[in-house]
Amino acid sequence: MAASSGSVYDVIEVIGTSTESWEKAAVVAVETAAKTLRDLRIAEVVEMDLQIDDGKVRAFRTKVKLSFKYENKG
Repeated sequence: MAASSGSVYDVIEVIGTSTESWEKAAVVAVETAAKTLRDLRIAEVVEMDLQIDDGKVRAFRTKVKLSFKYENKG
């Protein structure tokens, strides 16, 4: 069988938090993951929620799916 010229990507979920906005929380998630993952390709926001304390919004939380190129070391 001939070798394929396609690529394979892995997907993980991360959650970023911010006291400012959901957008900032997503940026925090992506930029933090980028410090240890290579070849990030796509970020998909899958969920947003709020942390509430004593009836006040304390933090915005954004769950993000990140895809990155899978490197076969074998």
